[in-house]
Amino acid sequence: MSRRVGLYWFTNDLRVHDNLLLSHATQEADELLCLYCYPCITPFLSHYAQVSQLGQGRQRFIKDALLCLDNSLHSLGQRLTVVNLSPLPALQHAIEQIGVTHLYINASAGVDEQRAVEIIKRQNPHLIVTQKETCTLFTQEQLPFTLRELPNTFTQFRKQVDSLEVSHPRDKVQVMPCEVTYHSESTLSFSSSNRARSFIGGERAGLAHCHRYFSSTFASEYKQTRNELDGMNASTKFSPWLAHGNISPRMVYAMLKRYERDNQANESTYWIYFELLWREYFYWYARKYREALFRFGGIKGQRPLTSYYAHRFQQWKKGETPFPIVNACMHQLNETGYMSNRGRQLVASCLVHELGLDWRYGAAYFESQLIDYDVASNWGNWQYLAGVGADPRGTRQFNLEKQTQMYDPYMEFIDRWKGRCAGAHLDSVDMVDWPIVMDSNGNA
Repeated sequence: MSRRVGLYWFTNDLRVHDNLLLSHATQEADELLCLYCYPCITPFLSHYAQVSQLGQGRQRFIKDALLCLDNSLHSLGQRLTVVNLSPLPALQHAIEQIGVTHLYINASAGVDEQRAVEIIKRQNPHLIVTQKETCTLFTQEQLPFTLRELPNTFTQFRKQVDSLEVSHPRDKVQVMPCEVTYHSESTLSFSSSNRARSFIGGERAGLAHCHRYFSSTFASEYKQTRNELDGMNASTKFSPWLAHGNISPRMVYAMLKRYERDNQANESTYWIYFELLWREYFYWYARKYREALFRFGGIKGQRPLTSYYAHRFQQWKKGETPFPIVNACMHQLNETGYMSNRGRQLVASCLVHELGLDWRYGAAYFESQLIDYDVASNWGNWQYLAGVGADPRGTRQFNLEKQTQMYDPYMEFIDRWKGRCAGAHLDSVDMVDWPIVMDSNGNA
């Protein structure tokens, strides 16, 4: 019997706990290459975000997570190979060089990842490809509807899945196949930053944060504090580790259920599950709509009455608009790579409604900066707010002055993040600033 050479393509499943796909690979492959393709700035992202590289906060978090995973794999006799290549050429090169017979890949919500797998299958008909959902509460088989029949709204989705059983998280992988010798000119070395910050990437830090959170009483007060603009304890802050798969939603759910047993279930603890369901909905939403996730008219095909104003977009990115609360949130994002959920709603509403900008510019900039960037949640939420997604009520506009009075009445958050911008105003538009329209593939 020929040896089974496996290639595990890590994406947003950077962990060894509760990883069914990794467990499957360890049981099936005789040899294994663990590969990660470092995120690059695509033409689409460069065009809309107007950046040349990922934000420093996002890069630091990713490097933390990669180092943690590499340490975990090393303890099992494996290592993580990180390459500075886009997935398709990286995978094809590895398949050809080491004679891969089995490919393992998370059932990603990202259309680029899905497309790469489809091409790889066509180019390598001998290859056995295994995909499993590694970052969801439910598997596709558990859903009481087909992907095509995914409910049009979150409320309809929640009512159908609310009573579904969430599987208990699997134990940590204990044994792995031997490492495959692999050489690539694009291999990257990586290390963690020693800079002090609130969010440290990686499975170890993610699990520690979850244990710390559920060891307190914060979960019982979550619904009352979740809309605060700042502070590590106001909301769960699970999202960075969930986004990179450092922790699984099933692990969070198991900890939440344990907390409810040891303490008491209330509206706040349910609301944590409620937010996990929102994340779940957007995952299946992205799986269903694929390329439509990035279209100007969204899943509805209704083009918003917005456009592109170069100066206004730069004001928004730099936090130099006439709206102090928006400026403060953007300064926070640019410095830390993080922003509260309420802040995201406010700056998105400002970009679409006050500044009259194409929502894709904001979504792309978030993609480049957020340490908790998740393709489905990010683009799905932006569609929702812009009125081209799953919101049955259409566009959502927030009164920024009223929101400031509600969430920052004494301007403490605004002053902490230097949101007051003297003399800021919206300039007129010069038509020469209009860019060429590009699709999700980066084509003009």
